Amino acid sequence: ERLKISGSSDNPALLREAQNINTSLSALASTIRALVHKDPHVPFRDSKLTFLLSPCLGGDSKTLAIFNIAPEVHHHRETICTLRFAQQVSKCIPASPQPPTAGISSSASKKARRASCLP
Repeated sequence: ERLKISGSSDNPALLREAQNINTSLSALASTIRALVHKDPHVPFRDSKLTFLLSPCLGGDSKTLAIFNIAPEVHHHRETICTLRFAQQVSKCIPASPQPPTAGISSSASKKARRASCLP
């Protein structure tokens, strides 16, 4: 969120919202970077966004990311930042699926994992 472009710097409430958006996006970028590099510690608890997305970003879950870019020339900096972030996300290789736990059928295990990604 660019403060000059969005006009957030004039309004304290919008400024606070823009700061929260930037904090959450930075935490998401750190989390994705840790997943890409297969770090032993993935900082899911750095923000509410990454904490809520944690079941959907790890294991054998499938996550779809949609990035909005603008073709206008005056948006080129924002588009480049978005494309760089998308490139980092596309490098994220999911971990191999875990075998079902003993005593739980494979379909029940899949349903439980799928349900954990729902709000």
